[in-house]
Amino acid sequence: MTICRTLALLALCLLPPGAAIAEGITVHDARDRDVVINDPSRIVSIGGAITEILYALGFADRIAGVDATSLYPPSALRDKPDVGYMRQLSAEGVLGLHPSLVLAVQGSGPKETMDVLEAAKVPLVLVPETFSEAGLIEKIRLVGHAMGADPRAACLSAAVEGDLAQLRLLRARVTKPVRVMFVMSMVGGRAMAAGHKTAADEIIQLAGAVNAIDGYDGYKPLNDEAIVAAKPDVVLSIERGKDSLNAEAVFAHPAFALTPVAANKAFISMEGLYLLGFGPRTAAAARDLSVKLYPALASQADSFRPAALTANCRQ
Repeated sequence: MTICRTLALLALCLLPPGAAIAEGITVHDARDRDVVINDPSRIVSIGGAITEILYALGFADRIAGVDATSLYPPSALRDKPDVGYMRQLSAEGVLGLHPSLVLAVQGSGPKETMDVLEAAKVPLVLVPETFSEAGLIEKIRLVGHAMGADPRAACLSAAVEGDLAQLRLLRARVTKPVRVMFVMSMVGGRAMAAGHKTAADEIIQLAGAVNAIDGYDGYKPLNDEAIVAAKPDVVLSIERGKDSLNAEAVFAHPAFALTPVAANKAFISMEGLYLLGFGPRTAAAARDLSVKLYPALASQADSFRPAALTANCRQ
C-alpha cells in the first residue's frame, strides 16, 4: 500500500461521524426511495423518537431544530428551535433553519408541506414507523446510518435488544393477561380507542396484556354498546395537559360503568412519548406499564435495569 493511500485511509478513519462525506451515504427510506446524504451536519428532526435517538447517539450539537413531539430529553425543546407539531408543519419553518438534512418520521405532514420539502434541494429521509420490536431496531439503525454512525447505532441497538429480551422474561411471568383499552380521548361521550396496527396496541402486548379492541385497525370512536362488549379490565391513556382523560370521567361514563374497569377502579395514564414513541426507552415504558397492570411483578421488575437508559453510544 502506498504512503498516500495509507494517509487517505487514516484521514477517513479520523473523520468525525456526521461530517460532510465526499461520496455520500445512501439511505433507503419509508417512501421506498434511495436518498443520498452528503452532509449530515445540520439536521431538522421531526418526530420525538428520532430526536431521542439522535441525542442517544451523541448528535445533539448537529440538531438545528426539532418538532413539538420532541419532549425527550427535555433540553431538546428548551434549547432547539421548534418547527411545530409533526402533522402540522410548514415548509418555511423547516427550510428557514437552513438544514443540510431533514429526518422525519413516516406520517409527518401535511402532504403539501412534505411535497415542498421533497422538492427542495435538502435531502429528506422519511423514517419508517413500524410498531414492533424489529421496527424499533430498524429505526435506530436507519437514523445512525443517515448520520454516518453505524457503529454508534449498533451499540444502541444492542442495548435496546437486550432490554427487549429482559422484557420478554418479565412478560413470561404473566399467567392471566388483562384486557386493556387504550383511550386517546373522550368526545361527546364516545371513546376514541386504539385498535390494531397502533403504537398503543403494540405497547399493550409488550407489557403482557391483551388489547380489548379486536375488530379494527387504527383509532375509532366507540359507542356505548361497543365499550360494554369489549369488556376492558383497564383503561390506558396518555397525559395531555388540560386535555388529559382522567379516571373520574371514565368511571362516571355509563358504558364503562358496566365493565370491569369501573369495578376494578383501573385507570392508568402515562407520558405520551414515553409510552407510545417507540424510541430507545420503549422497553422501559413497557416494563413500567407491566408493573402497573400486574403489581405482583414489581419484585421481578426491580432487577430489570434498561441498558438503553445508560449505554454510552455517543462515540
